[in-house]
Amino acid sequence: MPRLDQSNDMQNFNAGRGGFAFTGARFDKLGSTDYTLVTIAVDETGSTLGFERELAKMLRTAVDACRKNPRSDNILLRVIYFSSKYKDGVSEIHGFKPLADIDTSAYPVPSPGGLTPLCDATYSSLHATNVYGQQLADQDFGVNAIFFIITDGAENDSTATMQMVKTEQERARTSEQLESLISILVGINAKPCQAALDQFKDEAGITHYRDAGDATPRNLAKLAAFVSASVSSQSQALGTGGPSQNIAAVI
Repeated sequence: MPRLDQSNDMQNFNAGRGGFAFTGARFDKLGSTDYTLVTIAVDETGSTLGFERELAKMLRTAVDACRKNPRSDNILLRVIYFSSKYKDGVSEIHGFKPLADIDTSAYPVPSPGGLTPLCDATYSSLHATNVYGQQLADQDFGVNAIFFIITDGAENDSTATMQMVKTEQERARTSEQLESLISILVGINAKPCQAALDQFKDEAGITHYRDAGDATPRNLAKLAAFVSASVSSQSQALGTGGPSQNIAAVI
């Protein structure tokens, strides 16, 4: 899977105990005083075969819509695809980078295959957010965060555990590096495993679960709009001392 962050404006970070690396914008290249960290994790497992192009379109549409946010200059976005075919279950398309530096037309169409490392994807999203958020806070940036795990299936192949995910959630909420964190698990074409996803949400400490319905172009367009609106709400909440209260109840 191609990496889209090969730039002198990006640097590598080690997630330490998590055993994986990620990338983020160099702090001396950042022009604002506060940032919302956004991660979008997209399922690339075998069961997404048949709507992988629609998933890619949804991702591009969501990110392009985020650029219209009045606070777009205060958003740093990371995109990952997840499948058991990858080491650690995750392929980082690009790390935390300014929206203005992202070419969404270069986002690759997912190549479906493998099982569903849902814990790995969620843990990578959380742990990278915590590590990068801590370093931003140490540089006196204001920081909050939101991430989305978009999947059509339940956990069946991870190294990370739900307890590890829950511990990272608690770390984010009890430490001082993030003003607030919102985590959203999204099911698309996921009706057969909704009970398992509801259980994952509760046991892993995820903030919200949303069902996007069947993987139709209309529903995926609504999902893109939901992602963009949720990012906007969380970014606007930065500085208030708490998370956005305006995350839509349905997609």
